[in-house]
Formats: sequence, C-alpha cells, structure tokens
Amino acid sequence: VSGARAVNTSKIMSILGLKKKQPKTFKVKVVTMDAEMEFSCEVKWKGKDLFDLVCRTVGLRETWFFGLRYTVKDTYAWLKPDKRVLDQEVPKDSPITFHFLAKFFPEKVEEELVQEITQHLFFLQVKKQILEEEILCSPEASVLLASYAVQAKYGDYDPNFHKPGFLAQDELLPKRVLMQYQMTADMWEEKITAWYAEHRGIARDEAEMEYLKIAQDLEMYGVSYFAITQNKRDTDLLLGVDAQGLHIYSPNSKLNPNKSFPWSGIRNISYSEKEFTIKPLDKKKDVFKFYSSQLRVNKLILQLCIGNHDLFMRRRKVDSIEVQQMKAQAKEEKARKKMERQILAREKQMREEAERAKEEMERRLFQLQDEARLANEALLRSEETADLLAEKAQIAEEEAKLLAHKAAEAEQERQRLEVTAMKTKEEKRLMEQKMREAEQLAVKLVEQSERRLKEADHLKQDLTEAKDAERRAKQKLLDITKTTYPVPAYSAPPAPPPEASNISYDSTSMRLDFKDPDMKRLSMEIERERLEYMEKSKHLQDQLKELKTEIESLKLEEQQQQAGHFTHHSEPSTSCVKTQLLQHTVFKTCARRDFCASQLLH
Repeated sequence: VSGARAVNTSKIMSILGLKKKQPKTFKVKVVTMDAEMEFSCEVKWKGKDLFDLVCRTVGLRETWFFGLRYTVKDTYAWLKPDKRVLDQEVPKDSPITFHFLAKFFPEKVEEELVQEITQHLFFLQVKKQILEEEILCSPEASVLLASYAVQAKYGDYDPNFHKPGFLAQDELLPKRVLMQYQMTADMWEEKITAWYAEHRGIARDEAEMEYLKIAQDLEMYGVSYFAITQNKRDTDLLLGVDAQGLHIYSPNSKLNPNKSFPWSGIRNISYSEKEFTIKPLDKKKDVFKFYSSQLRVNKLILQLCIGNHDLFMRRRKVDSIEVQQMKAQAKEEKARKKMERQILAREKQMREEAERAKEEMERRLFQLQDEARLANEALLRSEETADLLAEKAQIAEEEAKLLAHKAAEAEQERQRLEVTAMKTKEEKRLMEQKMREAEQLAVKLVEQSERRLKEADHLKQDLTEAKDAERRAKQKLLDITKTTYPVPAYSAPPAPPPEASNISYDSTSMRLDFKDPDMKRLSMEIERERLEYMEKSKHLQDQLKELKTEIESLKLEEQQQQAGHFTHHSEPSTSCVKTQLLQHTVFKTCARRDFCASQLLH
C-alpha cells in the first residue's frame, strides 16, 4: 500500500513539475554472528544512524557493548558514531561490509547481560574466538564448554534421537586440543556426550549463560591485544585492553601479564603520534610510555580505553532508569519464561507420561491383540481338538462297542471252549474208559487165547490119543477079522496111511462104518467152540472199528483245537500213545486169534 501511495505521489509531483530530488544512497552489508543484513543508507548518515538501524533490526537494547567493525589495510577499526560513514576510512566496496561484534566485554556476564539477544550474541562470538584459538582453553574446559554448546543447540539429550555420530558435522573443539591427544572423533564425541547428558533440563539461554560464565574466567577472555614497543630500542611487547584495565605481556605469553594497570589506578591516558602515555593515579609511580607502529593503532587503543573505562565507572554507579527498566523487564521476562518453561516442562512431562501411557496402552493393546489372536488360535485349536476328540470318542465308543461285542463273542467262545473242554474232558474220560475196557477186553482176549491154546493143546493131545486109540482099535479089528476070515494068498496092495482110515475102509467090497461116541462129542464141542470164537471175533472187530472211528474223530478235534489257539499238549500226546498201545495190543490179540483159529481148523 505504501509503495502504491509513493508511486501515485511521484506521478502527481511529476505532473505538477514539483518532483522531489531523491537522496543519494550507498549499500551496506552488516554481518552478525548468526545472520547477514543489507541496508541502503543515505550519504549523510553518520555511524550512529547505521548502528541504531542495525540494533533496531536485531532487537538489541544493550547497545553499549557492541560496535560496527571494518577492515583497514592490515588492521581493523570501529565505526565512529558521531562521524559520517563515508567520511571515515571505510572500504570503497559496494556494498560496504561491516561486522556487528561485541566491542567491550562485561566483568560479570550473569549480572551485566540483561537481554537474551545480547547474551546470545556474546555466546556466539566467544565460542568462535575459542574455536579459532583467539582465546586459549584447556582440553577439559573445552570439552565442558562444548557440552554446553551442544545443550544450547540440541536441547535435552535423548539417546533414541541423538545417535552416535550426530555431532560429526559440528565444530566444537579447537584444533590445538584435537591435535594434543591421539583420539578419534568418536572418542571426543563420547566424552562430550557424557557431559551433555548431565545438562538435562537446562534451557538454551541458561546453557549459553553457563558457557559464558566458564569462558569469562579464561585469561584471554575479552582482551584486545596490540603489538607495541616500550622504547625506541624496539623492545617488543604486547598491550592488552580489557574490562579491568591495561596489561603488558611478553610477546610469547598472552596468559600472564608482566604489568597491569587497573582502571581504578589510571589517572590519564594520552597519545602523541605513535607515543602512548599511561599516567597512574599515584603520582609516585612512574609514567608508562610505549610506542605503536601506526597512528591508527594508537587511536584504536585510545578508543578502547575510553570505552572500557566508561563502562568500568558505569558499573560502579547506580543503574540508570533505562537500565533499571531493562533489568526489571528482563527479570519479568525471565520469570515469565521460567514459568513458561516450567509449564512447558510440566506439559512435556505430562505429554511424555501420556506418550508413555499411550505406548503402554498400545503395547498392552498389541499384547491383548496378540493374546486375543493366540486365544482365537487356541480356541480354533481347541475346537479342532474337540472335534477330533469327539471323533476319537465316537471311534472309541464304536471300538468299545466292537470290543464289547468281541468280548461277548470271546466270552461265548470261552464258554464254548469251556463246554468243548468239558466235552473233551468227558470224551477223554470216556475214551480212557473205553481204552481201559479195550485193554481189559484185550487182556481178557489174551487170556481166552491162552486158555483156548491150552484147550487146543489138550484137544490136540486128546485127539492124538483118540487117533492112537482108533488106530489100535482098527488094528485090533483087523487082527480079529483076519483070524475069523482067512484071506487067500495073493499079493495085497500096500496099506493106506493111517490118516485115511479115520472115516471108512474100502479095500474090498466090504464097507465099514465106525462111529465112536467120544469122537462125535469132541467134534461137536470143537464146532461149537469155533462158532463162539467166530462170533466173539466179529464182535471184537466191530469194537475195533468203532474205536478206530473215535480215534480219528479225536484227532480231527485236536487239530481244530490247535488251529483255534486252544491246545492241550500233554493230554493229546498221552491219548495218542495210549491209542497206539491199544492198537498194538489189539493187533497182537487178533494175530494170536487168527493163529489159534488156523490151528483149530487143522
């Protein structure tokens, strides 16, 4: 809108012929510790105008510590506030480069630095001076300062976020310290991280303040060094200017001054060309004079001395209203920020607790989901197991029924086998009884055979005696016949054998019938005995056939019992042996019977 208004105004003025002449300007580039800015300045601007513009842009109110520095040949100078910018020895470049830096340093940073931006700019400048070795620092202090710098940049240490190597791109230690020890970058990072982890809960401005509090105790903190000579014989020395006074150093030692002039003990400081004079407050002390190489250097030294002395005296007076208001506002701001940090820390803690609770709930949820999944799987498995068990139960029930049926069949088979065994035992007993009867019968038959043999022997003997008696009778009869009826003498045929004469004699036409009653009786008895013997033999043969049939049936039953896993090893063998003995006895008896029958027939 303002641009549009300016365009319209210029058009109107050009129409009216009243166009205003534009002021001449020049470009300026201002480099702070964390930014670069460019401004378009009017030619008539003084140093104070440009400095105030930069301070307003940055938001800085503690302006007395800072200045705009520029480079002049082989040295540097500070922009003077009461002189026009272009009238000073500034470079003729376009844009002209200035560095917005701390020109004066406080004695106690915690008490003097009020604004946070002031503190931050000092922190960045001191940190750069330490890294560039403009301020020397021990390795232990360097590591501690680096840990506060990391705390200011990254906040609280979080091992889940700050993994090893997160400081690889940061320049935290001076090169002199890195070269002093044979340690790797990882080892340095581990040492810095160990200190960094202990700074948990420290805010950025607090970490920067702790950094400055440690740095202000270093010997080279806030000291501006200049090369001087004490006399015309060119004895090289170093002049140091800081917030507490002037110090004289040897060229090879910037840490321990050979002589010091505090601001409270200096009465006057002046220079004439290259000569610089320091008059002590104590008139008894000698005036100290030294020489610089250039007049410009003496001007710079005097400018720094005046500024540091003014601040030295200002610190020992009551603060101005502006400073008091700034401190009060800063105090309120710090209290507000502290409260905000507390609220933020509490909220952060609550958020962390909530996140932990959320994570715990999520973990619990995942756990419950896993448990539910496992429970579902277990349920499915249990259902499958139940189905399988039901099938197994059904199969087991069917098997139980089948086994019960088989048990019943086995019981029936057992009962049948018991009955069969009982029958077998009964049949065995009957068989044994029959065998005993057969043995008795065989013995009886043997006895009868023997008796019949004896009787046959007696009959043979009686028969022989009868035949002898018959022969004698016949001979006697022939003798009687020959005596009663003589026979003519002729050659008679030979006499027949005695066996042929037992029935009739026909040597002549005469017939003889001789019948003895004893012979008839004997023949009848023999015939009767023969018939009885034939009947008994037939009866015995029938019994033997029945016995053989029963033996065969018993053998078949024994084979069936052996096939049915129900065998009696001892009894069948005994019955078989007895059966074989009985057969042998019967066969012997039959043989003897046949022999006796043949003898009787003869």
